[in-house]
Amino acid sequence: MTGQSERNLVPHSDIEAGLRPATESMTLLVAAVIVHDEQCGRVALLRRGPKAKFGRGMWDLPVGKAAPGEAITATAVRELQEETGLVVDEADLRLVHVIHSSFGVESPTGFVTIVFAARRWRGELANLEPAKHDRVEWVDSAGIPVAFVDTTATALRSYLAGEVELSLDGWQ
Repeated sequence: MTGQSERNLVPHSDIEAGLRPATESMTLLVAAVIVHDEQCGRVALLRRGPKAKFGRGMWDLPVGKAAPGEAITATAVRELQEETGLVVDEADLRLVHVIHSSFGVESPTGFVTIVFAARRWRGELANLEPAKHDRVEWVDSAGIPVAFVDTTATALRSYLAGEVELSLDGWQ
C-alpha cells in the first residue's frame, strides 16, 4: 500500500486474537468516484443502459461493489478503471461523501457507498462496459443531468458545493 492508505491503517487486535475479518457483511460496501477536471469544469459520468440492474437510462458516477477482503480505496480504483478506462492512484482519492441506504437491488439489507473525488488521473475516458452503460462522457459540472440516480446525485452536488456530508436514504 502507498500514500494515504498507509497513514490510515490501524492494527486490529481481533486479527491478532485469531478472529476472522468481517468480509461477508450483511451491508454491502460500495465505492464511487467523482473524477473532476477542474480546469475544464467537467466531471466524468456514465449513463446506465437498458440492461442495467437499476437506474436504467439514468446518469451516475462510476460506482461498484467491494470484493471480499478488498480495501474500499482499491475498490474505487478498480471500478473506475473497469468502467471508464481512467486510472487514479489511491493516494489521490479524497473522501467527499458517505451514503447509507436501507435497501439496494443486490443488497436487501442496505449498502454504504463511500464517495471519493479525484482531480488527477491517467487515461482516456471510454465506455468499457457497454452492456451496463450506454454512455460514458465528460459532463459540464454546471449542467449535471436531471435524470440522475438520487443518492449519487446528492453526493455530486454536495461535492461541487464544497461540502462533505452523510446521506441517509430510506431510513425512517
